[in-house]
Amino acid sequence: QVQLVESGGGLVQAGGSLRLSCAASGRTFSGYAMGWFRQAPGKEREFAAVISSGSVTKYYTDSVKGRFTISRDNAKNMVYLQMNSLKPEDTAVYYCAASSRTATIRRGEYDYWGQGTQVTVSL
Repeated sequence: QVQLVESGGGLVQAGGSLRLSCAASGRTFSGYAMGWFRQAPGKEREFAAVISSGSVTKYYTDSVKGRFTISRDNAKNMVYLQMNSLKPEDTAVYYCAASSRTATIRRGEYDYWGQGTQVTVSL
């Protein structure tokens, strides 16, 4: 089992920045690819970013490329999502997830999920 706890969400004005953190505990964190997904009200949960176990591979959804950066610290069992130039359409609950597969954008290929952290971007 892997337990994931997100933090760092909040209310920010458009153009601002937030840094989300995800703390992992349980089984070997460094063996998992780690992803961030988000779910806006009334919408399906969608992929945002993923980082491979050794940080070699990173993927981003097109809408966040150039604005979001995913990183991890395997020594601290942490994964981060730095979000810059935030837009109102980034408003969502952000979820951290762990996959035992290689870095994947597919929601169904993640084994463990956190409870989520709310990000609200105002005009």
